[in-house]
Parts: sequence; C-alpha cells; structure tokens
Amino acid sequence: MRAIDRLMAAVDMAPQKRSVILPDGSEFEFYCTPLTAAERETAMKAAKDDAQKFGLTLLVNKARDEAGAPLFAPGDMAQLRRMLPTSVVDELMAQILGAKEEGEEEAEEAPDMKSARSGPAKG
Repeated sequence: MRAIDRLMAAVDMAPQKRSVILPDGSEFEFYCTPLTAAERETAMKAAKDDAQKFGLTLLVNKARDEAGAPLFAPGDMAQLRRMLPTSVVDELMAQILGAKEEGEEEAEEAPDMKSARSGPAKG
C-alpha cells in the first residue's frame, strides 16, 4: 500500500458534529469536516495576516447544517465580526479549528507555568 493511500484510509473526513454553549445557555450545533491544508491556506490568503478574519473565513466556509448546507453566507462575515461578542465567535472558530479537550489544554499550559516559576528562582 502506498503511503498516501495508508494516510487517507486512516483519516475520517466525514462531517463531525460540533457545538458551543451560547450566552443564553442554549446550544448551537453545526457540522464540519476536518480542516485540510488547502482550506487553511485559502483562509490564510483571504485573511492577509488578520487572525480574526482567518477564523471567520473558516467558519463561514466550513460550518454546515445536518444536511450539509452552509450555515453562513460570505456576507455574514461582517455581522459575525461586528455584532457578536468575541467570546462566542472565538468559541465557534475554536470548534472549526478542532479545539482540544480541556485536559489537553491544561497539559500544554503546565510547562508555561513551570518556566514562569523557574525564571524568578534563577534571578
């Protein structure tokens, strides 16, 4: 088996259900496929070094309903950016980017805390 065939066989590219809890306590559900390098590159080019625009571009392009229809139109990007709290938009973008489980995030933060502690000990 060729390497590319093995890699492709090992990855599930089917849409996955994602959700975020909104400020009113309700749940917003959507579906998206895993992010590919080509999708990331397209969004990066459209964003031109604007991290928020990068995430919003991915959100608009990838968020789908259960039937696979797009949830957002390109024209919705301005409203997403200007009319919603950053916390909501950031959580949606994190879900598109494949947010890690809480335990995984904490594990990544631990080395930062240790390095911060070791700094004052040296000085």
